Amino acid sequence: MLASACPGWICYAEKAHSEMLPFIARTKSPQQIMGTLVKSWIGNQWGKRPDEIYHVSVMPCYDKKLEASRQDFYNEMYSTRDVDCVITTGELELMMREKGWDLSVPVDSEDAPPFTPSSPSHEEQFLPELLSHPGTSSGSYLHSLISAMSRVSDGPTSLSFKTVRTSDYEEYTLRNQETGEVVFKGAKCYGFRNLQNVVRKVGREAGVQVGKGAAGRMAGGIRARLKKNADGEADRGYDYVEVMACPGGCVNGGGQLKPIALASTKTQDEEGYPRNWGENGVQLPGAESGDDPTATMLQGPKWGSKEWTKVVEKSYWHDLPTPPPSPGPQGSSNPKTSIARADRLAAQVKMDLCAPRVTGIPSEWAVPMDVEAESRRRHFFRTEYRAVESEVVGLAVKW
Repeated sequence: MLASACPGWICYAEKAHSEMLPFIARTKSPQQIMGTLVKSWIGNQWGKRPDEIYHVSVMPCYDKKLEASRQDFYNEMYSTRDVDCVITTGELELMMREKGWDLSVPVDSEDAPPFTPSSPSHEEQFLPELLSHPGTSSGSYLHSLISAMSRVSDGPTSLSFKTVRTSDYEEYTLRNQETGEVVFKGAKCYGFRNLQNVVRKVGREAGVQVGKGAAGRMAGGIRARLKKNADGEADRGYDYVEVMACPGGCVNGGGQLKPIALASTKTQDEEGYPRNWGENGVQLPGAESGDDPTATMLQGPKWGSKEWTKVVEKSYWHDLPTPPPSPGPQGSSNPKTSIARADRLAAQVKMDLCAPRVTGIPSEWAVPMDVEAESRRRHFFRTEYRAVESEVVGLAVKW
């Protein structure tokens, strides 16, 4: 299974590698899942119709704008989209600068308790908040699966990983400590160069001829799956690949803030607004920076460089190790507590939105429901992909 959260990867697969579409997860991206929750679930708690809510998401990626405009995420009954507006982090910074907002200034009542659901039957008497979890700054989809597999595995497990080429391409293997059996194998793959290598590897393992569509010639599929590794054991293929189109992942998305040193060379930004970092309290790297290694990296890095990505990663995780441990809710140090509460809330969302006819069934997320309820679950939480056929005919090209 290949991740479905990156719209750049989805567009690339639909246009250039339609044979990969059957392997991509049908789950909506987090942005669109949040659109479902805001418009359909939280909106119902507020007593609002979907067209009475304007949903804005802030993303590090320009392609998220295209994702929000896909027809699958349009509610024809209410003539509204699950996500009405997408702005990038860079655009948000420009908007705040235009309005003269200062994020360091406290906001009145910012610590007040958030929205309380109207139904007393809900266990969560507050607006749900996102929980931090270990993994990457691109969503940690792979690490979430590894954590889930560890919890349900028979006996203790051990996790090992190796770098295939760069830190943007890493393989993770989860084994049973007692038997040595591979429980789960996945990979983290960022950037189009690594992405193409993964496409070829998945094609070989599945016996699909890359570039010929999902109905391509199934040649040598079994032999590919039984390929031996260096130890003479059968090399198990990937169970899951966390795919992101941007090198470095989402933290290095095209919509992110540009490096300070690069921006400081201009007196005006792309929108024509004046920029003076010194007057805004930002200390630029220079002679007064001393031996600060960060100052050296900011002396003019190119956009998207590994040095700048490391700086952003450090700011993203603050003082936590990378990846950080899973914090519990409201300061609890037990990660199992946060997982249990999140599972209960997910089950409650499922029951509220899918409205199963059969009463008394367990409310766990994975428990199947009646046919109509399962259809509603697919509608709210799944999506579809479509191969984009090229309109260019070779015979019509004037060479």
